[in-house]
Amino acid sequence: MKLLRFFTAGSVDDGKSTLIGRLLYDSKSISTDIIETLTKQSKSTGVDTDIDLALLTDGLRAEREQGITIDVAYKYFTTDKRKFIIADTPGHAQYTRNMFTGASNTDLAIILIDARNGVTEQTKRHSIITGTLSIPHILICINKMDLVDYDEEVFEKIKTDYLKFAKPLGLKKVSFLPVSALTGDNVVNSSEKLSWYKGSTLFDFLENIEIEQEDSTKESRFQVQYVIRPQTDELHDYRGYSGSVLSGTFRKGDQISIYPLGSQTTIEKIEKHGIEVNEAHADDPIIIHLSDNLDVSRGSTIVPSNQSIQNDNNIEATICWMDNKSFQNGQKLIFQQNSFTSKAVIKEVIGKINIHSYKYEESDGQIQLNELCKVHIKTAENVSFDSYKHNRKTGAFILINENTNNTVAAGVIL
Repeated sequence: MKLLRFFTAGSVDDGKSTLIGRLLYDSKSISTDIIETLTKQSKSTGVDTDIDLALLTDGLRAEREQGITIDVAYKYFTTDKRKFIIADTPGHAQYTRNMFTGASNTDLAIILIDARNGVTEQTKRHSIITGTLSIPHILICINKMDLVDYDEEVFEKIKTDYLKFAKPLGLKKVSFLPVSALTGDNVVNSSEKLSWYKGSTLFDFLENIEIEQEDSTKESRFQVQYVIRPQTDELHDYRGYSGSVLSGTFRKGDQISIYPLGSQTTIEKIEKHGIEVNEAHADDPIIIHLSDNLDVSRGSTIVPSNQSIQNDNNIEATICWMDNKSFQNGQKLIFQQNSFTSKAVIKEVIGKINIHSYKYEESDGQIQLNELCKVHIKTAENVSFDSYKHNRKTGAFILINENTNNTVAAGVIL
């Protein structure tokens, strides 16, 4: 059964949590005991309905009291056709960093727009992040249609305004859907009040959207997570390199190169779940055995010798600054890409993204919380990478404060 990962984003009070709640409730994906609990809790929130559906994702007490989503709330559910992982991301501008994190590994972005307010700054900010992260599909849910009398002209105007703004973003596939999360119109069941809309409901859209599965013919990438050397009497000479296949396919007998040093050897054996196999594909957890004893350690990247990968210590990237403290020039950082780490510094802040024009503006060298910037990073060791648009697994990274061990930024390699 295929898995669809998607996230919801939008301005505060656009109804993201209510939309997810309605989706789960109307599709009968919530157990009876949870419904009973939510019904009791809803009485204290003062909502007009019997059950406050937003409580399904607004799990933290502080969030419930404020009526906002602060952290990224994850929900899992399954239908007859598909499995789903939902990330409900914050709407407040000061929590843009959470949205960047929640969206980084998804197949679909659902961006909500309040039908009364149209395209807002947060809509633009979330769309720019979606474009930066190369999310394959975008669904613009124009919510609260019940508050504009289900007017088709309102829907069409917002659609036109959004497409005009989004044109330079290079978004891949954009769809539009009028809904009312509160009343359930077009969420799971079609609405007679929106009879002018001939498309599918949200539920049907999610069940039937074609998601690009990892292509087994894509360039192959494997990064070592652990070097396994039991050194027991039974396994005295055992040396295996464990990790998950990031992309593509690896086969027994493949000629490979190991980066960052560029050493070459052959795959002698592949183990999967303790059983020897002839080949492994994307996302498979495996142990690779090599024909030669080479300098291979945690973070080493294995690539077929007939394929190329960039291997450099100078990187241009777009980052989202996540630290409450602003960037300090010369700040000592750790660059982490999957299991690879290296000391690093941001040598130059090339520019900041203007959320209105989607252009890089000249930088003063400062980076504040939640700002999106194009930067030049220099690492102490060579990094083996692809551009993020080419390979999301090897083109994403985080920056960690060397002194506090706090994650200060997340980024994608250009």
